[in-house]
Formats: sequence, C-alpha cells, structure tokens
Amino acid sequence: MNRRIALKGIAALGFAGALAACTPMTSTPDIVDIAASNDDFSTLVAAVQAAGLVDTLKSDGPFTVFAPTNAAFAALPAGTVETLLKPENKDQLVQILTYHVVPGAITSDQLAGQRLNVATVQGDTVHVDGTNGVKVNKSNVTSADIIASNGVIHVIDAVLLPK
Repeated sequence: MNRRIALKGIAALGFAGALAACTPMTSTPDIVDIAASNDDFSTLVAAVQAAGLVDTLKSDGPFTVFAPTNAAFAALPAGTVETLLKPENKDQLVQILTYHVVPGAITSDQLAGQRLNVATVQGDTVHVDGTNGVKVNKSNVTSADIIASNGVIHVIDAVLLPK
C-alpha cells in the first residue's frame, strides 16, 4: 500500500516536472519592451520608432541607455519634438537618440565615485559624474539600473543634445 502511494507520488511529480518543462520560460524584457511598457517613456518610444531604431535596441547589445522621460522632452523648446519626429529630420533624430546610448551594460555601481567621458553610439562622448549621485552631462539620473535582457536603462531628467 505505501509502495503504491509512493509510486503514485513519484509519477505525479514526474508529470508535473514534465509539464513545467513545456511551459514557456518568462524572460527579462529588452530595452524597447521596458520603455514601451512605461507611460513615462511614450515620447522616447515614439522617437525611437520614428528614427527606425527599434530593431537596433531590441538586438543583443548590450547597451546602456540614458532614457529621458516625457517631462524631459517637454522641457525642450516648443515644437522641438514635433519637428524632430518629421521624416525629413530622421538623421538629426538618430544623432540625438544614439547620443543617449553607450555600448556595453554599465550599472550605477560601476559609476559610483567616478568622473568619466564615455563614448556613445553616436560617436561623441558624454560626461558621467558619479561622485554625488549620477549626472550625465547636465542631466540627473533619477532612476538607475533598470535591467533589460540586452542592457541597462538609467532614467534621466533632461534630453542630451550632441555638441
């Protein structure tokens, strides 16, 4: 009797294990998926789409993205965002957006106590100051280390503009 109960228990565990193996694994979302799921990044997501950078930011990376919020875009001079989103300004939009992206996954603990000039995907460098919080050029990192499957996002309070 105990043997039969034990065998049934083992069989049930084996079945449950096999069923669990068939269940799709939930994975960490990528940079674009994280941004798209957060209403504070709707302007950034629209800009990434208009610039044709979605596939790039969904690729393996890794990337570090300094992600401006909607409020950061709203602080630009009136009409700037609308102008940048026009198809004829795609090249300029790409230059601005890729200035927010650094190759590699850099977390805030790697920046702590450091002052660095870091090369962006756009080609210029951004100045990162991690001595009192983290600043990128003149923007403040307001939320750090949002980990994505293909990198890390740091939320910033201003749009970075290349020189």
